[in-house]
Amino acid sequence: MKSSINSRKPSFAEEKKLAAQGYLLVAGVDEVGRGALAGPVVAAAVILPARLKKARWLDEVRDSKELSPARREFLFGQIMEMAISVGLGRADCEIIDAQGIIKATRLAMKQAVDQLSPPPQCLLIDYLTLPESSLPQKGIIDGDSVCLSIACASIIAKVARDRLMVEFDEIYPGYGLAEHKGYGTREHLARLRRLGPSPIHRRSFQPVKDLVPSSYPEV
Repeated sequence: MKSSINSRKPSFAEEKKLAAQGYLLVAGVDEVGRGALAGPVVAAAVILPARLKKARWLDEVRDSKELSPARREFLFGQIMEMAISVGLGRADCEIIDAQGIIKATRLAMKQAVDQLSPPPQCLLIDYLTLPESSLPQKGIIDGDSVCLSIACASIIAKVARDRLMVEFDEIYPGYGLAEHKGYGTREHLARLRRLGPSPIHRRSFQPVKDLVPSSYPEV
């Protein structure tokens, strides 16, 4: 894991530009779980106040992958308290297998945006755009590293998905889902080959696909 001390600090510059244009309700949108072998892809949308109150914890916000689980949990609570609105969306393995990971990701993102109340006036999205939404929007490469609201969304999505994978670990024991969260670690692959896929494994993804022959297209 990268150290957050030397990592890039997301800024509020994009949100400020949009506020100057009259967009005061700007949602940052991000997802987690696209590369996992098991479990859903989870998206979050976060609207931060156009005028942020000074808070020491804001300096700690980073792309969720650069933070320890303990810091993510702490920041999750702070973001939930400060945000005007937070939405979550989820696309399970059945949708991923049937429609592909990109479409499933966009579906989860659209769900997250649709949950926001008040609704956003504009979207800032990590890497992707949402053709399914008519809102003004901007896809930002490495958005979770450079844009504060997207980084906050990445933390919300990561914590929500990690908690879900811990629950799945109790339902489908033996795979170590609580530890690796469904990603293709060496231990996960060894257990997958020994036990075979669970109902939440993505059968369109390799090497799961090799273990259960199917007609799913390549993703």
